[in-house]
Amino acid sequence: MKGLRAARPLAAAALAALLLSGCATVPPSAAGPVADPFERWNRSVFTFNDKVDTAVLKPVAETYRDVVPAFVRTSVNNVLGNVYDVWSTANHFLQGKFGSGLEMGMRVLTNTVLGAAGIFDVATEAGMQRRSEDFGQTLGMWGLPSGPFLVLPFLGPSTVRDGAGLLVDRRAGPSVLPSQSADRYAVTALELVNTRTNLLQAGSLVDRVALDRYSFIRDAYLSRRRDALYDGAPPMETFDDFEDTPPAAAPAASAAK
Repeated sequence: MKGLRAARPLAAAALAALLLSGCATVPPSAAGPVADPFERWNRSVFTFNDKVDTAVLKPVAETYRDVVPAFVRTSVNNVLGNVYDVWSTANHFLQGKFGSGLEMGMRVLTNTVLGAAGIFDVATEAGMQRRSEDFGQTLGMWGLPSGPFLVLPFLGPSTVRDGAGLLVDRRAGPSVLPSQSADRYAVTALELVNTRTNLLQAGSLVDRVALDRYSFIRDAYLSRRRDALYDGAPPMETFDDFEDTPPAAAPAASAAK
């Protein structure tokens, strides 16, 4: 069990590396500088994580990309994505999004039955798009403030709320499915390599465009997470950097005006 816990942070490091890299196309908030009370700690951990990624994660991901055939990598990505979709479906329902929850459930069923347990992404080909939701977003919908920005060792960029959500998300991921510890380690390693491989191109983009990688990734992460909380349509009002208001509270805020 200890081995699994040690491996998971590495997987999250890759995830975090691109949670932000994936945010590379999301501009930082125009509201002004982001308050970052833990910046000294965050920058130190950011540097540490970056060294781990450079020394271990990125080389392994590049080797995987260069050696493993594309159709195999695509199949692995599809299967893992199908498992993640099960938890996304649950989060849709936990957030009261029953319509999109049913759509995601149909997506999982389609890929599981017609896509050979998710090896083939039949659902996307049929027009059923993935709508990912995680427990951090669910906590936001329930009214929990995001809290300050944090960079966690191995886990990377986060907030207090997202860090708590990640603990639950990991309990619902592919690595908990196998009954044997050795199999769980293997699945965790596969998650890690798959995630970091998907981030290679985005990571290169960040390196090219960011003068200060830490600030760029921090701002992009916070912007992307707020956008995700509002399903891609955040209100125009400027909120406190730490306290993003969940969608349910938006009408009340407008009425107060």
